[in-house]
Amino acid sequence: MDITKLTITKIQKLLKQKKISALDVTKAYLARTKKLDPEIKAFITITDELALKQAKKIDDKIQKDQKIGKLAGIPMSIKDIYLTKGIQTTAGSKVLKGYIPQYSSTVYQKLINQDAILIGKTNTDTFAFGASTENSGYFTTKNPWNFDYIPGGSSGGSAACVSSSMSVFSMGSDTGGSIRHPASLCGITGLKPTYGRNSRYGITAMASSFDCPGPLANTVEDIAVITEVTAGKDPLDATTSSTSVPKYSKLLNKHKLKGLKIGLPKEYFSGSIDKQVKQKVLETTKFFEKQGAKIIDISLPSTNQGIAVYYVLVPCEISANMARYDGIRFGQSKKDIKDLLSYYLETRGAFMEDEMKRRIMIGTYALSAGYFDAYYLKASKVRTLIKNEFIETFKKVDTILAPVSPTTAWKIGEKIDDPLQMYLADVFTVCINVAGLPSLALPCGFSSNNLPIGFQLIGNYFQEDKILSIGHQYQQLTDYHFQKPKL
Repeated sequence: MDITKLTITKIQKLLKQKKISALDVTKAYLARTKKLDPEIKAFITITDELALKQAKKIDDKIQKDQKIGKLAGIPMSIKDIYLTKGIQTTAGSKVLKGYIPQYSSTVYQKLINQDAILIGKTNTDTFAFGASTENSGYFTTKNPWNFDYIPGGSSGGSAACVSSSMSVFSMGSDTGGSIRHPASLCGITGLKPTYGRNSRYGITAMASSFDCPGPLANTVEDIAVITEVTAGKDPLDATTSSTSVPKYSKLLNKHKLKGLKIGLPKEYFSGSIDKQVKQKVLETTKFFEKQGAKIIDISLPSTNQGIAVYYVLVPCEISANMARYDGIRFGQSKKDIKDLLSYYLETRGAFMEDEMKRRIMIGTYALSAGYFDAYYLKASKVRTLIKNEFIETFKKVDTILAPVSPTTAWKIGEKIDDPLQMYLADVFTVCINVAGLPSLALPCGFSSNNLPIGFQLIGNYFQEDKILSIGHQYQQLTDYHFQKPKL
């Protein structure tokens, strides 16, 4: 039996039957990590000693027939933007190299409280700024399906880790697609919850009104179990919702496919979308149609404004959030942008990665006195339009089905010198973050060169149970989520 191919439910069952131990599971994943990570480079920090110590404690509980947590014995990895008490947290940037937090993020603490075992902290674009993990201050993570290709970003380390079976699940974050995008490009499942469903406390901030912590795993069932643990009101995060948390894992067959109304937005199937991606996603709609679902053509006309809105509002919030790392008031008493950039580069900005500097400068410019109305205020108004379009659409459909990425993974280095092309990789994901909706990414096939293709199910606010149910039933009738790279 290959332990590294088991789901959360199967591992838990075997643990309770005492057919395997938490130590067996942990050693299997650490051995695989030791073998594969030198090439894939998914981890910034590997916590092997801590993991073995946690596993022994769980085994002691099991031997004494004591109660164990919902995730007991399950090896997990965490994107390195989550604060972990006593464990280095770098956010993928040299700015925080060697930083040891004095407290843990709420989501991480909830997982540890349920006896999950931390294998390590995963690589990310610096402070989660990027779509390829090439913007990390340390190294580029490779796609397990082909080492010449990027894994997506910014949760690329987390996605590569799960795809290559170096952890059962991983926690990422999604500000504009950073869970769904790498999940799609690495052939796994990822959930961006409703904004406020999971606490942001103790997670390095990118754009505070967009950021959504969420899980990446192999199956929807695993995603449901994890989200039951992480979701809920947090007194330490005022933006978390008091909406009750359903038993997601018990509702996976609740929403039947027969009679389901699935919206197909025309804007997501036009423009620069790759032909093979479009074909595979449309084949998925035919699958649902055969199961009795009704496919309804819809329009989300402000979709084309999504990238522009996102890349005005998000850098503005980045500009404010990043100020804490060097104490500079960007733009103060400086004559122009060149003056400001020169001053900035001479300070702690010298330790910051290029994409981090780029977004800070864009945001500072858009917030400056002469441009606030032209950029930030206008983008905020269009954000409201995008949100209202989704609200009206969900009066007609149960879920929206769309591609995640317009292309499959691209080669490492192919777009790194063209930031605009990199930003356009998020064209099908950013509007969901602009509106704050939940979305589930699932694998649905492969390209002619054997690179994964994914689709997303977009839900109405706090209807994670519905999209998880639909996604689970899809996976019960397909096998794309079982297919793994040969490593």
